[in-house]
Amino acid sequence: MIDELLLGYNCTTFAYGHTGTGKTYTMSGEMAEEFGLLSDNAGIIPRTLYTIFDQLKGRDSTVKCSFIELYNEALRDLLSDEEDTKLQLFESERNGTNGNVLVKGMQESYIGSPSAGLQLLQMGSRKRQVAATKCNDLSSRSHTIFTINVLTRTSNESVTSGKLNLVDLAGSENIQRSGAENKRAVEADQINQSLLTLGRVINALVDKSSHVPYRESKLTRLLQDSLGGRTKTCIIATVSPCQSSQEESVSTLDYAFRAKNIHNRPQMNSPVPKDTLLSELASEIENLKRNLIATRHRNGIYMTSDAHEEMIKENESRRIINEEQKQRIEALESGLQRKAEELLELLRQNRN
Repeated sequence: MIDELLLGYNCTTFAYGHTGTGKTYTMSGEMAEEFGLLSDNAGIIPRTLYTIFDQLKGRDSTVKCSFIELYNEALRDLLSDEEDTKLQLFESERNGTNGNVLVKGMQESYIGSPSAGLQLLQMGSRKRQVAATKCNDLSSRSHTIFTINVLTRTSNESVTSGKLNLVDLAGSENIQRSGAENKRAVEADQINQSLLTLGRVINALVDKSSHVPYRESKLTRLLQDSLGGRTKTCIIATVSPCQSSQEESVSTLDYAFRAKNIHNRPQMNSPVPKDTLLSELASEIENLKRNLIATRHRNGIYMTSDAHEEMIKENESRRIINEEQKQRIEALESGLQRKAEELLELLRQNRN
């Protein structure tokens, strides 16, 4: 897929399978480097980074990466310095119709070497939601998408753009078998719901249904162009050799078989004039400068408008709770005082 990426196509590779079958190991593997060389157990993402930079030698190009997590139907930027930064989805318009699904507020980091990309992957992976289940000591509780954007200048002074999405899906699992309880059970339910929606989307595309339920889950919205769209897509099905996992393995293979029957219509992205790209970059730099100056001149703590609104809502909620607790305490004190007066009256009557 790397050849197609460098030609200007959008590509997606995602790993699907039940918990403990090695999806994260397949996608990331061992990310450590030694003397500039990858481990023999490195996964697809590290190997992809090395291959891309190897093929870009001698070419005028730019590479940038992003890393997002979908956890309990909430999107989070794993490369952001701010904790729990919530991201939003919206669709760009193309020729009067819905176009690509874009992630608002997502941070994209420019990298000049595969080592820099690996550092981003390691940093984001440490922030990912994981937990122990009976199926896996470090089970991934979220879906993650590591995206590599490559911009390459062509001979006619234009720039081709290609995007590669490397998706590590959370494990499909039987809640009883995984031993999920309380918070883990809620997570498993959300994981299964999003994967169930993904299955319905695949079935609708294979059956050529008039309605494809992309909007029923953020996962399917993010993968919308990869399923029946303009993207070259590859699915990796991971299965377990254990006899006890036979049912899940058969389900995974059936899932992958149906996905294989989806017909995408890959299209090369239109080249962008170099002047247009430079103008966009200059505008972005200018906005960053203004934000930096504004931050430096502020007295106190700076936060985003979304974080400020959330803080106001949280404070208002706490104020209401405090008022309710205050009224409850007053009512209890009033009742206690009445009981004390009744007790004194009874003692007085007994003496008489």
